[in-house]
Amino acid sequence: MFNSIGKAVRMERIMNRTTGKTVIVPMDHGVSVGPIKGLVDLSEAVNMVAEGGANAVIGHIGLPRYGHRKYGKDIGLILHLSASSSLSPKPNKKVLVNTIENALRMGADGVSVHINVGDEYESDMLRDLGKIAVECSYWGMPLVAMMYPRGPKIEDEKDLEAVKIAARIGAELGADFVKTNYTGDPESFAEVVAGCPAPVLIAGGSKLSEEEMFKTIEGAMQAGAKGLSIGRNVFQHSAPSLFVKAACAIVHDNLSAEAALEMLREGK
Repeated sequence: MFNSIGKAVRMERIMNRTTGKTVIVPMDHGVSVGPIKGLVDLSEAVNMVAEGGANAVIGHIGLPRYGHRKYGKDIGLILHLSASSSLSPKPNKKVLVNTIENALRMGADGVSVHINVGDEYESDMLRDLGKIAVECSYWGMPLVAMMYPRGPKIEDEKDLEAVKIAARIGAELGADFVKTNYTGDPESFAEVVAGCPAPVLIAGGSKLSEEEMFKTIEGAMQAGAKGLSIGRNVFQHSAPSLFVKAACAIVHDNLSAEAALEMLREGK
């Protein structure tokens, strides 16, 4: 009983309790690609997205140690448990670098893992996902599974059938949220959402224009997504707080992409 209460309490810290949706900004890039633009100063990055109204940030142990809850508005903390480096000969092979117990000790509201479905090391990553999901159930810890079609057999990482399989795996193995690629339009992404029992969040991917990103968010919400988890398009924006505020308006207030773009430009 108590683990389910704990999970319910933590879920409310990483999502909007009124809408049941969430805006998450991942900041785990320091391990994979180093101190890229927008994440050189973690405290500043966290504060800006918190001021914009983001529900949570994702990062490794370094985030709470060096950047989270330093000043400004509070924000939910999701600790990322898996990692790899762009310098590795096998950068798509994610390994566990943290534990549920340690995440609890560090005050995390949730944890996340990254799985590349279709990679030659998929079986290892799925084993880790299953293990973490069981432990999350025991401890009452929300789990975000980042499920990406990525590997030798994947020609297009946004292919509808590939994304549907990846998302479904995340739900089947116990994720509370499944983060995956947007397939390009509301009609096809609605199939992803329909085939995934867990709430679906869209990934941001590579940098897009403001208009493209807002249309992507709007389309995902129309398809039934429960929010977003986008990084570079937020923390590398010239005005991260304003960008997050506009994105939150689409997710939580059903604002159109066009209106959100106007809101962003008027705020600059």
